[in-house]
Amino acid sequence: MSDQANEHTVEGIDKLKSLIQEINTCLFCTNIKTNDGATTRPMGVVNVCDKGNIWFFSEKDSDKNKEIEQDSTVQLFFAHPGKGSYMVVNGDAVIVTDQDKIEELWSPVVSLWFKEGKNDPAVSLIKVKPSSAYFWDTDGNQMVNFLKMAASVATGTNYVSGTEGEIKI
Repeated sequence: MSDQANEHTVEGIDKLKSLIQEINTCLFCTNIKTNDGATTRPMGVVNVCDKGNIWFFSEKDSDKNKEIEQDSTVQLFFAHPGKGSYMVVNGDAVIVTDQDKIEELWSPVVSLWFKEGKNDPAVSLIKVKPSSAYFWDTDGNQMVNFLKMAASVATGTNYVSGTEGEIKI
């Protein structure tokens, strides 16, 4: 991928939103300085607001919430291999227990984790404010890119194209 793009502010937030909507699930990493992989877990994004903040539901007493209280620095890794879309987001996380915000972001799917619904005493939100983000987008789908790679190997010319760049938020 040789085309590089820097996505700034509104365009950056739009790019962030579109990639997250496309991918939705990320590997959410806490304890960045000492992480041995045990503090990485898959999490589904609930929302990306107009300021670029990324929202998740979480149990108040979960390990990840405790880890965020100790060190708010997090990394989010998004990957959609079928579309050739990837992104890493670095940011600061904060635990939010505001009931109005919980109600605003609530969806029936969240009920799978919180049996008492919106008023479950275990419900909290995690808001991640991105400090940096970088993306890789390959043009075409997985099958097309496989064929392009095969042709590239056969001819010695790279036919796989795409964009990558920093997202400014």
